[in-house]
Amino acid sequence: MGSITFPKLLVVDFTNANLKPGSSSWSTICNDIRVALENHGCFIALYDGVSPNLQESVFLAADELFDLPIEMKIKNIVEKPYHGYVGQMPIVPLHEGLGIDYATELKGAQSFTDLMWPNGNQSFCETSMLFSRAVAKLDHMVVKMLFESYGLEKKDSDSHIDSTTYLLRYLKYRAPEMNETTMAFPSHTDKSFLTILHQNHISGLEIKARNEEWITVEFPPKSFVVMAGDACKAWSNNRVLSPNHKVTLDHKGKETRYTIALFSFLAKPVKVPDEFVDAEHPLQFKPFDHVDLLNFYITENGRKSQDILKDFCGI
Repeated sequence: MGSITFPKLLVVDFTNANLKPGSSSWSTICNDIRVALENHGCFIALYDGVSPNLQESVFLAADELFDLPIEMKIKNIVEKPYHGYVGQMPIVPLHEGLGIDYATELKGAQSFTDLMWPNGNQSFCETSMLFSRAVAKLDHMVVKMLFESYGLEKKDSDSHIDSTTYLLRYLKYRAPEMNETTMAFPSHTDKSFLTILHQNHISGLEIKARNEEWITVEFPPKSFVVMAGDACKAWSNNRVLSPNHKVTLDHKGKETRYTIALFSFLAKPVKVPDEFVDAEHPLQFKPFDHVDLLNFYITENGRKSQDILKDFCGI
């Protein structure tokens, strides 16, 4: 039998100096990004907004953070579901995660740092905030290109960006021990508008495309995976795919996998634009507050749901 080949995800080179609004390459990439998000729910971005020094620093920060004693990490409590510490769970024994809400703002990064290191750790605070701000710029660009590809006006994307807040999550997946599960995190969809992932050299991410095929994601150097969440799917009136994805590790692997993830959330209601509704595309979702989707997700009905948007805000 021949070896299995997986379909390739779209790769967008944001380091291209000619990729500027109004250019023919810009319009082409806008369309490519829309198609990729509709069919795969994600694409790979080559992005140099995070310098090599900052990239090295953020993974060193991850090491430092996860080396803290458990009694410190569990202090990461956030009212919003899945924004704080997640770990020590028998169903996902390989996984730990901590979150910094409002990570692009000094107050958010500082309050988290002060909680973890009462005696101070300014380097961690600055690294986390600088990384979040750098990746948020990529998020802004993708939002502008997605909105433009759908024919929406600049004021619409500007309003969206102005209403966006960011959650930075440090995610750790330790190598499985002998006879231990390799499922580091089970299949799920994100509740964000967009998620941007940056990993170290250990792979493991798999996404499920619209055609039901699982794709193993490889991260080229300087790359980020941009993924649509459930809020983006709702906003697009079901055009964009919020893909199921999971993390599976190599049972022979010996190294820890780190992922640094930036999740975007809207402080204003998530609402389908009027331009997305017509006779062929009837309105599918009612407007909702983003945090209410998170709160529904942790209810019994939310956990059991096979179609969370339909059950939460479907028409």
